[in-house]
Amino acid sequence: MKIKLIKVGSTPLDFEIKSDKITFKGYLVYDSNKLIALKANLSGSIITDCDVCANNFSMNIDEEIDFFLHSGIYKGNNNLVDVVECMNDTADLDEILNSEIVLIKSDYKCCQNCKTK
Repeated sequence: MKIKLIKVGSTPLDFEIKSDKITFKGYLVYDSNKLIALKANLSGSIITDCDVCANNFSMNIDEEIDFFLHSGIYKGNNNLVDVVECMNDTADLDEILNSEIVLIKSDYKCCQNCKTK
C-alpha cells in the first residue's frame, strides 16, 4: 500500500495491511515541520530461526510502531532518530512492514525448547 504524503493531514489517515499471519494496523497524521507521525501495531506470528539450535519456530509478535516519515532527505532536528525518509513523496507501507519484520528477525531469539535448557 502506497500513500502520497501530501494527502496526510491533521485528521488521522487509518491503514491496515495483512501479510501472511501478520497485521500492520495504525494511522498516519501530520505532526509538524513537514513530518508525518506513523503510529501502528504489528501483531501476529512469523516463522524465524532459533539463534541457539537453528531450528525454525513460530514467534508471536505484538509490537507498537511509532516513528516519523519525511518526504525526501531529512535535514531537521538531529535529536530525532526515528525518521524514515520517503522518496517521491510516497510512503510505501508494505516496505515499512517488511523492514519491521526483518528488524524483529534480526534480534536475538530462541525457541521454547532452548529456553527450558
